Amino acid sequence: QVQLLESGGGLVQAGGSLRLSCAASGRTFSRIAMGWFRQAPGKEREFVAAISWSGGSTVYADSVKGRFTISRDNAKNTVYLQMNSLHPEDTAVYYCAATTRVVLATRIKEYDYWGQGTQVTVSS
Repeated sequence: QVQLLESGGGLVQAGGSLRLSCAASGRTFSRIAMGWFRQAPGKEREFVAAISWSGGSTVYADSVKGRFTISRDNAKNTVYLQMNSLHPEDTAVYYCAATTRVVLATRIKEYDYWGQGTQVTVSS
């Protein structure tokens, strides 16, 4: 079992920045692939970014490419999502997810563990 806890959400102005954190526990962090998803009101949960076990491979949704950066610090059992140049359309609940079965995953069904989410609101 892997337990995930997101933090760092809040209210920011358009064009601003925010860094989300996800602390993992329960299993060795170095062998867990991680990802970020988000869900806006009335919309389905969508992929944002993912990072491999080693941190050597990353992938981003087209909507956030060039603005968001995913990273991990295995010594701290934590994955981060640095969000820059935020848009009102980025407003959503952001969830971190983990899997021990796939090296790098972008689909909801590939993930086994989920955090409770953290709210990000971007004002215009």
